[in-house]
Amino acid sequence: MAHHKSAQKRIRQDAVKRTHNRYYKKSARTAIAKLREMEDPKEAKAFLPKVVSMIDKLAKRNTWHKNKAANLKSSLMSQVAKM
Repeated sequence: MAHHKSAQKRIRQDAVKRTHNRYYKKSARTAIAKLREMEDPKEAKAFLPKVVSMIDKLAKRNTWHKNKAANLKSSLMSQVAKM
């Protein structure tokens, strides 16, 4: 257990950040899975920018590594293009 006031505050802040990050990561993973399951090319092309935006935001905030984000975007774009 933390003994200093600053360490206790850091623990509280980390808990809030962890909850925030988990929410946005899970939302992005769900959106990616939804996009991968789509069959209709028009629907997928309309949904792709939203998913790419979510991925970019996670990479910008260092929740996901920038290379992971780039690889995800690349694979999703090629999948939508092949439809």
